[in-house]
Amino acid sequence: MRYIDLRSDTVTKLTQEMREAMLTAQVGDDVFSDDPTANELEQLVANMMGKEAGVFCPSGTFSNELALYTHCNQGDEVILDQEAHIVVHESGASPVISGVQLFTLESNQNRWDLEKLERTIKKRNLSQAGTKLISLENPFNGRVLPLDYLEKVYNIAKKHDVAVHLDGARIFNAATALNVDVKEIAKYGDTVSVCLSKALGAPVGTILVGSKEFIQEARMKRKQMGGGMRQIGILAACGKIAVNKMSKRLYIDHENAKFMEELFDEIPNIKIDKTQRDINMIFFDIDDDRKYDLHKYMLENGVKIIEYEGVFRFVTHYDVDRSDIKKVADLLKKFFS
Repeated sequence: MRYIDLRSDTVTKLTQEMREAMLTAQVGDDVFSDDPTANELEQLVANMMGKEAGVFCPSGTFSNELALYTHCNQGDEVILDQEAHIVVHESGASPVISGVQLFTLESNQNRWDLEKLERTIKKRNLSQAGTKLISLENPFNGRVLPLDYLEKVYNIAKKHDVAVHLDGARIFNAATALNVDVKEIAKYGDTVSVCLSKALGAPVGTILVGSKEFIQEARMKRKQMGGGMRQIGILAACGKIAVNKMSKRLYIDHENAKFMEELFDEIPNIKIDKTQRDINMIFFDIDDDRKYDLHKYMLENGVKIIEYEGVFRFVTHYDVDRSDIKKVADLLKKFFS
């Protein structure tokens, strides 16, 4: 049975072109930096982001945590949003791996009061940890942070000699929504984490990019974390297709999400959060207690969604077309009728 899977854009199956590229990929031992395809991918993504170098990581969590581990020493402070992926979805890894203190700053729709941000930055003394890093995320929960905001945060960080890491798991979606080259976003991070399996369809991988010096150190830290891999060219071959080709079709997913929004607006009691509608995601609630059983009903009818957790999130991707979206809307109407 074919399921319509709206849980995430990580559920995509690799394309036929990716499968064929895996068969013919040149490979080598990546621990020795001998894998030519991995080397090409790392430099390709670094160039796209306007950075000097990159390193292949097995996941976005790994990449983010590697960035913190490389930027910081034990006892350093990292400022980030209270809802940041690093805080909420990375299993408490930061204090375990890096020994850092996470200072979570409250935001309004994922944007900080910048005066409060600047007051929050600390210098190390006998009583308090020093702020070493500010971590941003773009997009953030379906919202795209504008360039002028990123620039202001970056300038505040530089004023206080603090580094900036950008969790750019879906940075190509952000660039698509802003209609800018991805470099225009990436320039406001000293390091950037770029996921290949979110929205872009590759089966595995995230590239961490930054300066040559930083990435050289990160490569050593990656080995410590157990991320030294061997013939990863078979995966990197998919990553090259992901960033070169799949990144250019993301507007289709955004348009399909808009189509889904229009259909859902016709259904009584569905309340879509319009502030989270910048990319390929729909966040909504339903004023009906039957919503707690919706995931069971949808699964029985060939649609996979995440169980209600205070909000629903449906995600479009290249394995979902408009006929699928129409079916989903019809099922919602039927269930709540």
